[in-house]
Amino acid sequence: MVKVYALSTCPWCKKVKKYLDDKDVQYDVVDVDMVQGEEQKKALEEVEKLTGKRSFPVTVINEVVITGYKEDKIDEALKNET
Repeated sequence: MVKVYALSTCPWCKKVKKYLDDKDVQYDVVDVDMVQGEEQKKALEEVEKLTGKRSFPVTVINEVVITGYKEDKIDEALKNET
């Protein structure tokens, strides 16, 4: 399971999504700035729980949390995906 927490205007978030698309990885994405109210609050709380801050993008591959755009860490986590 791959999930990306992103901002729709963030260039690094776009790079993560494009990188996953180019690798034909299926993932769920939450563009935190595009959701409203309680859903946005929950997404921000989840990002803070995962990273300790409100920083984007956050990619979660199984239990591995990757903050920022780091191809090597994404590749490593994808290798271990079941």
